[in-house]
Amino acid sequence: MTPALEHLQKLLKQLPGIGYRSAERIALHLLVEKPARLPELVSALQVAAKNVRRCTVCGNLSEQENCPVCADERRRNGQVCVVEYVTDLAAIERSAAYRGCYHVLHGKLSPIRGVAPEDLNISGLLERINTGEISELILALSNDVEGEATCHYLTERLPATGMKVSRIGFGLPSGSGVLYADAVTLKSALEGRRDYT
Repeated sequence: MTPALEHLQKLLKQLPGIGYRSAERIALHLLVEKPARLPELVSALQVAAKNVRRCTVCGNLSEQENCPVCADERRRNGQVCVVEYVTDLAAIERSAAYRGCYHVLHGKLSPIRGVAPEDLNISGLLERINTGEISELILALSNDVEGEATCHYLTERLPATGMKVSRIGFGLPSGSGVLYADAVTLKSALEGRRDYT
């Protein structure tokens, strides 16, 4: 194995969900089997790195200041669904069961992994709440210890505004995340949410 190929595999292996064998297959596919695809992939990565950023309102990915969800005037702006990752937002959008807005934390609290409140998009959420425009907060975080701890942390810091706070959970198996649920399960989870405060 050449040093360049080894370095490429090492970088690919650092991506989520890609182990040693997958990294090896991807590297060999791009370099040996389909080398004509490599320049297009490199170009797409460079364009995305230059143009894609976080929405200034919710933390979703966008190529504008506001993401398409925040820019959509037909959404229920007073209803905000808090999710861990952009992939969770995408999963809920695919379910077509929710027409409110979102807030992406970009993770969940995890002292073991060194993820503290300042590492998450919590301050942005609290700023949005303090404007008084949010009437309902839906916590759509993982049904695990870290997700519960994050929900508890958030509710402890909410101002006393009378805002409704609910938590999805019905239909989502314990230890599972929003990303892996199908559309019907997500719809049931959203419709069967419970008060959290």
